[in-house]
Amino acid sequence: MEAFLTLAEELHFRRTSERLGLAQGRVSQTIRKLERRIGAPLFERTSRKVALTRVGEKLRGDLLPAYQQVQRALADAAAAARGTRDVLRVGYSSPMAAEIVLKAADRFTTRHPDSEVRIQEIQLSDPLGPIRSGQVHLQITELPVDEPDLAVGPVLIAEERRLLVHHEHPFTRSAAVTLEDLAATTLITFAGAVPPYWQEHHCPRRTPSGLPIPHLVAGYWQDALAMVGAGKGVTFASARAEQYYARPDTVWLPFPHLPRFEYVPVWPRTGDTPLVRAFLQTIDEDAPCLPAHSTPR
Repeated sequence: MEAFLTLAEELHFRRTSERLGLAQGRVSQTIRKLERRIGAPLFERTSRKVALTRVGEKLRGDLLPAYQQVQRALADAAAAARGTRDVLRVGYSSPMAAEIVLKAADRFTTRHPDSEVRIQEIQLSDPLGPIRSGQVHLQITELPVDEPDLAVGPVLIAEERRLLVHHEHPFTRSAAVTLEDLAATTLITFAGAVPPYWQEHHCPRRTPSGLPIPHLVAGYWQDALAMVGAGKGVTFASARAEQYYARPDTVWLPFPHLPRFEYVPVWPRTGDTPLVRAFLQTIDEDAPCLPAHSTPR
């Protein structure tokens, strides 16, 4: 597994052998043995390059989260054996969510000096992958989240929606832009492991009258911003996000025709640990007007 994932990253047998501390021939032998077991080539090899095959890409995507989880479990066990601090990994999917996480982390570590909070950005292209693979124990992320294996806490942030358009887009000259108007432009959405219901909630494919809304796929949020700035299409964001992502080539238009952006804590139903509960309690205290997290849905 380690040889395959390292070669999938390096795409170079010599660099892979150096990273693993193995002879290059041993790496080649290991990969050939794995390919025989699977029954298909995992890499295309020429004298000039090494590239993953379609089967190899699928295997990498399936193996990497599990391998990372194993590595973290071993590291956590070693830390426990040394008597070092417990680690709580918390994800966030926006700068506003990051502010909540960082504020809660300061209070949490003051009260729990034997614990450490590590934060990680959650990409829109894989909003639930890190929580399911164990990369994070808890995350603050956008609704909707409707997954039987995940618990969802109350809304921590609620922001009005904005439509991001190029500063010369015809929408900037409209009195108001509606859902029907989206049929006349291209809506930038995100590729990857995004639940279909989430995609439809934030980036509908049809207007209320049934007209198709053209879509263009971006890999990451910064890609979407660049595409809007280049006049390739439009996309959505929360109103407060303009404080972090304003650009001279982009205009943020009010768009009340879709639900607000709402951010909630999410954690695995099987991962309701004392550290997670303590962190959720800390978030509650920072937002005392919100209902308690004790009744997740």
